[in-house]
Amino acid sequence: MANPRLEVFTSRMMSEPNVSIHVTPRSSIAYIHLFPSSYRSTAKSPLNNLTNIMSNKELDPYTAKAERTDLSPQQKVDGLQNIVNTVKTGMLTTRSAGGDFHSRAMAPVPLERNQITLVFIANCVSPKCDEIQNDVHVNVSFYDTPSTNWASYAGKARISQDKDKIAKHWSPTTAAWFGDLGDGVHKGDQNDPRVAVIEVIPDEIRYWIATRGSVGRTVEVAVGAMSGRTAAPGELRTISKDEIQLLQGLTSK
Repeated sequence: MANPRLEVFTSRMMSEPNVSIHVTPRSSIAYIHLFPSSYRSTAKSPLNNLTNIMSNKELDPYTAKAERTDLSPQQKVDGLQNIVNTVKTGMLTTRSAGGDFHSRAMAPVPLERNQITLVFIANCVSPKCDEIQNDVHVNVSFYDTPSTNWASYAGKARISQDKDKIAKHWSPTTAAWFGDLGDGVHKGDQNDPRVAVIEVIPDEIRYWIATRGSVGRTVEVAVGAMSGRTAAPGELRTISKDEIQLLQGLTSK
């Protein structure tokens, strides 16, 4: 049976802002939820406001000013190789079965002309190999402190124990990372069963290269801070998946 007093009460309360009413089935019990006066619907929530901001590229003048899109693939790969071969050591990031990200410093084999695939000599018994087998998606980043140049690889890793590849990239100093275990098998040479090659095949590469020296960068940032103008003392460059496939085709010939 309907409760007239409840119907009048709920109709009045429903007209109030920040009030939610729930009436249980087959009863005259009403649950009233009161929200703070600052409450807004999800359509106007801070999260949605953030989404709206993120979708407005005009609010990121730094990227718009620094991004360079008129370079040829060859010009892009030349700039990338300069960073990688100068820095010499990158941070290889893998993901564990539990979802944690782990990074470690590793030195790739120097890049040859037009080469963009990174090659590392590694111990296949190490945790990084377990994590690559769990998830092939990796990141490798490089940062050059004097110039502030950086590069970031997003790609997939492949582990191989191909003897020809190991022989091609092996160097006497590499043995120091394996050690001779004295069992006649794990001797720390290129025939050691622990030795593997990790190749990182990029899906996309982004890098930043300075166009000003240290003093010029400092001056531009200072002027920007005082004037409100956006500082961009360098160029942001992206090597896309299509460009990577083109370059891989050139190196395979």
